[in-house]
Amino acid sequence: MGVEPENTLRSFVAAQQAGLDVIELDLHLSKDGALVVMHDSDVDRTTDGTGAIADKTLEELRALDAGRGERVPVFEEVLDAVKAPLQAEIKDVQAARALAEVMLDRDLVPRVEVSSFHDEAVAEIARLVPGVRTALVGSRFGTDVVDRAVEVGAATVCLNIRRLTLEVVEQARKADLRVIGWVVNTQDHLRLVRALQLDGATTDYPEIKRTARFTA
Repeated sequence: MGVEPENTLRSFVAAQQAGLDVIELDLHLSKDGALVVMHDSDVDRTTDGTGAIADKTLEELRALDAGRGERVPVFEEVLDAVKAPLQAEIKDVQAARALAEVMLDRDLVPRVEVSSFHDEAVAEIARLVPGVRTALVGSRFGTDVVDRAVEVGAATVCLNIRRLTLEVVEQARKADLRVIGWVVNTQDHLRLVRALQLDGATTDYPEIKRTARFTA
């Protein structure tokens, strides 16, 4: 989020208060198997620490400052802190099984959509959690992203707005896929979302909701 420290409880609560439709978060596994909410594979950019998430225990991660005194949250904390629908992006393929366990235990299929850049993670969560809604994320892609999404059973493609073309959108429509653009933080990108008639977009700035309904 562009107005609060990213992937913190503070940012998720702010997004919910802004009335956004869906809140997106990113998941990695800590050294001791906790579902940690953070974008990068290391803590260097978003905390006062250094090193890979996978090399740190949850206790070590909790000791870090994630911005404005916020701690690095775990997935279950976000579930309890906000009631809005969530899109959980699996950054580490190994996190798919841990996420599946939480989703089944807490009956989260109606509330949580799962996304990933990794085809195998999308396929794995779909295998482990019957009925889960999934999305394949793409940064550098062609029309092949549509075939990949269909192959892993995704219902949505979440695609880099700077590379998105009408051809890709049309192919996705033919395959009955929803199309979400990311990251839409400018009016130019917002106009492109509307011109391509996308199903939604991801933004870092909740105030953009004044002109459209997006995830954050």
